[in-house]
Amino acid sequence: MTDLTDRQRKFAFAGIVVVLAVVGVYLTLPSTGGAGDQKVQRSPAVTAPAGPITSPPGISASISPQNFDIYRLLPFSQSDFAAAADVAQRFTTMYGTYRFDEDPKAYIARLQGLVTDDLRTQLEKASATPGVIDQRKQDQVVAQGSASIDSIRTFEPNSIIFLVTGRQQVTKGGGAASTDSVQYAVTVSKNAASWQVFAVEPASTGQAGDTG
Repeated sequence: MTDLTDRQRKFAFAGIVVVLAVVGVYLTLPSTGGAGDQKVQRSPAVTAPAGPITSPPGISASISPQNFDIYRLLPFSQSDFAAAADVAQRFTTMYGTYRFDEDPKAYIARLQGLVTDDLRTQLEKASATPGVIDQRKQDQVVAQGSASIDSIRTFEPNSIIFLVTGRQQVTKGGGAASTDSVQYAVTVSKNAASWQVFAVEPASTGQAGDTG
């Protein structure tokens, strides 16, 4: 074997140092390959919430006139209020519409579906009162009702009380018509998916709270 000269030994030693330096740098670099490396570098998985996300009750966002939805704070939706008001208005119109020559049963039939069974019974008794019928026949009274919703007096989880003005165009004996008006407190309660009138009284003495 040929002995290396001093010059050759120096070159060989320098080459070994370079190789060791390269290996050292390589070992300090972050790994980019392999299943194990990927497992360490992967971010923790985000677990999706179970079930749909629903808005919390009430209003937590900043409130302005443009985004304020008052119905989120009320026990009924806008369509519920509208349906209840429609029943109150139609009932009051029909309540004030009758003729002297009409069978009281026909009058009550027009109110069917708009009133609770208890109120229907009360109205049936009142409309069949002999004194009332006789007076209307004697005067030949014809009354045409109409109604306007004035305001909401109050509401509870199962009822709304409207103040409703009932107007009548009344003729007697075929003469000139006169106009009468009365403001009523009309209590409308929710029965399953529909609304019905629970009570009707003059506004000064009408209900002021829940129907129970």
